[in-house]
Amino acid sequence: MSQKLTIIFDLDGTLVETAPDLITAHNHVMTKYGFETKKSEDIKRLVGKGANSLITRSVWGQAQENFRKIDDKTLKKEMVDEFLNYYTKNICVDSKLINGVQDFLEWCKQNKISLGVCTNKQDYLSVDLLKKLKINHFFEYIAGSNTFDYCKPDPRHLTNVIEIMQGDVKKSIMVGDSETDAETAKSAGVPFILLENGYTEKKTSEIHHDHLIKDFVGIERIISKYIDH
Repeated sequence: MSQKLTIIFDLDGTLVETAPDLITAHNHVMTKYGFETKKSEDIKRLVGKGANSLITRSVWGQAQENFRKIDDKTLKKEMVDEFLNYYTKNICVDSKLINGVQDFLEWCKQNKISLGVCTNKQDYLSVDLLKKLKINHFFEYIAGSNTFDYCKPDPRHLTNVIEIMQGDVKKSIMVGDSETDAETAKSAGVPFILLENGYTEKKTSEIHHDHLIKDFVGIERIISKYIDH
């Protein structure tokens, strides 16, 4: 009997359009600490590597005095903590599933495909968001940036999830929206499906991928090629 297929998803910008709530939390922190706020499109280029990176990169390009301020480790920790505290309380105000996600997850379950999440969002936030969106039950394992001692683009973040789910790397697929996901999948030797217009600074043509989709409508045609009949 052959190993069943495993699909591992990124979260922000892949399964869920989280930008509206991320930008609200981000701008709350920036306003409180005297930095410039950002637009929703800006936040999409800053997420993907966790809250610490988000805060640092957000102020990296502002006035020289702010460079010095963000170098203050105490201030930086306060800003990251403030972001996480606010975001935790407002994680699912305007966030919504990417088009076609619900139907695709149900199709996967009907076809006995194992599903997991590998995200650089902290695991407790990831679980909470997926619960609030009522799709957490589809996933056998949810790994965040703090689940292991390493995170994407380290391939072990992905391969550990597959191993914990008792899957096979050679029978796994990753779905994501950024170069971080692409690098992780490529290093792990896992086929990669890229969502267009993701949370990234890169152009689609600059990101490694085996398949390209605009949303989850019709993705079954791609996945069916990887299922043993």
